[in-house]
Amino acid sequence: MLDLCGDPVALTAALVDIPSESRNEERIADEVEAALRAQTCGFEIVRNGNAVLARTALGRPSRVLLAGHLDTVPVAGNLPSRLADGELHGCGTADMKSGDAVFLHLAATVAEPAHDLTLVFYDCEEIESAANGLGRLERELPDWLSADVAILGEPTDGWIEAGCQGTLRVVVSATGTRAHSARSWLGDNAIHKLGAVLDRLAGYQARCVDIDGCTYREGLSAVRVDGGVAGNVIPDAASVTVNYRFAPDRSAAQALQHVQEVFDGLDVRIEQTDAAAGALPGLSEPAAKALVKAAGEQVRAKYGWTDVSRFAALGIPAVNYGPGDPNLAHRRDERVPVGQITAAVGTLRRYLEG
Repeated sequence: MLDLCGDPVALTAALVDIPSESRNEERIADEVEAALRAQTCGFEIVRNGNAVLARTALGRPSRVLLAGHLDTVPVAGNLPSRLADGELHGCGTADMKSGDAVFLHLAATVAEPAHDLTLVFYDCEEIESAANGLGRLERELPDWLSADVAILGEPTDGWIEAGCQGTLRVVVSATGTRAHSARSWLGDNAIHKLGAVLDRLAGYQARCVDIDGCTYREGLSAVRVDGGVAGNVIPDAASVTVNYRFAPDRSAAQALQHVQEVFDGLDVRIEQTDAAAGALPGLSEPAAKALVKAAGEQVRAKYGWTDVSRFAALGIPAVNYGPGDPNLAHRRDERVPVGQITAAVGTLRRYLEG
């Protein structure tokens, strides 16, 4: 059985050594559920699919929600875990079984929390949004996601990463007239029309937006180009896929409007293929302020999109905080400094004990 009360580094290694690729989280969920039932006191514990939830009902004036996903990307020859030079190596060490271990350890060892606690360990975060276990819980157990602040244990190098940016993808398409390339004047080259699109992107000046002392840096980038028929044919269709990462002061609808304005006047069609709103940092809320103080005021913006956006949509201030370098997530050499695991335990213990 997982030892929740012992060394959180050893607990991280034990979690990492349980393979849990997305859609295959049953074993790790079984282990987490059994350990919570056997080694914690005062928690109501429920199972929903391969998600495990636990909460107290102590009558505290505020509730803190600790959330972490149990799944990982496919293993890349990096299991079992190994400890070397002060770092724990293996699939999921940073993203995000070290964060899960911190939350599980605290659930078992914080005897008198200053806040009521909810823990949510969920499945299928690493794959398509429709399969995300947190979304399923929002639909099936919405009362379990009520809190004054939510902390998502994604890797942040030990910083509080507040909110997150939104993401929008569009396909910008051009059409023309097909012709033999030996008689190119008889055609209308759709690929050439994309030149103006790429010029707009190359000259684009992205915003930097300060919200609650966090600077969000936007980006508008071409991420894919499609076109061409054959080596001797003038193409009659071509497209470029554009990804817009936008600060959380804009809605997804406003982001789409902005992208349309960027390409205004060009002979192209714009089709939205994906969008997810960002999350405001919410650091002005008392429960969030206390967390920032406990973390030594180490706060920065979260540039990528994470599940904190789901909490923000529910009106819950949410931050990312966990051990590990996010740049190492999903890599064959994924690893986490063990010092960051123990530091995260100390920071969150100070916060939860008040």
